Amino acid sequence: MQYNTSELCDFYADLIDVVDPIFCNYGGVSSFAGQVVTVKCFENLGLIAELVKLNGKGKVLVIDGGGSTRRALIDINIAQCAASNGWEGIICNGSVRDVDALEDIDMGIQALVAIPVGASDQSIGETDIAINFAGVTILPDDHIYADNTGIILSPEALDIE
Repeated sequence: MQYNTSELCDFYADLIDVVDPIFCNYGGVSSFAGQVVTVKCFENLGLIAELVKLNGKGKVLVIDGGGSTRRALIDINIAQCAASNGWEGIICNGSVRDVDALEDIDMGIQALVAIPVGASDQSIGETDIAINFAGVTILPDDHIYADNTGIILSPEALDIE
């Protein structure tokens, strides 16, 4: 399904929060949405690797990587696993790598920047918690909508029919 964040902002201005425009698209799908699953980790992708193995149908993984641009939290292996398990997308307050390969993944991926250096595979961090970045607080089970224009957040699913 295609989502238009501009139209959603027009229709639901009082119900949504707009994420600061600091993210770039890296995945093969530019428009995606779903129920939020949160993870907070810094330069360690072990928890991310565990989460993307779960059924992600209707869900978006939102990663608070502390805004690090020194180590990539998303690589081709993480992205392929997430896509094969039905995740709608990943939004990463951090970095990605394998950019050319990520464009071929049938899933939305937004992150700050790309860097070739990978993160540690340790499982250090927290899941299913409130996270705060880009001017918003993101809670587990919130609903997030993303396209080339931006990212918006809602506590409830928006009726887009």
